[in-house]
Amino acid sequence: MDILKEATLFENAKMSHMSTSDRVVASREAKRLILAINEIYKKTKDTSLMDVMKRLTAKKKRIEIRLKGRPDPGI
Repeated sequence: MDILKEATLFENAKMSHMSTSDRVVASREAKRLILAINEIYKKTKDTSLMDVMKRLTAKKKRIEIRLKGRPDPGI
């Protein structure tokens, strides 16, 4: 379960003061972790894995919002 240790480290990492390229790398890392955990989840159906994937997905979404920018509400 080395992938769970990586996921924990990623979750606890500070995401402030990141450059755009750092955000891209972080987003790709989150995707890699989510997909790897999903493969394990398919075999074991462990609900704790689903919780980890949800937390990683939430962090990934926050990173991607900063990458893409917020949509203009006036349009």
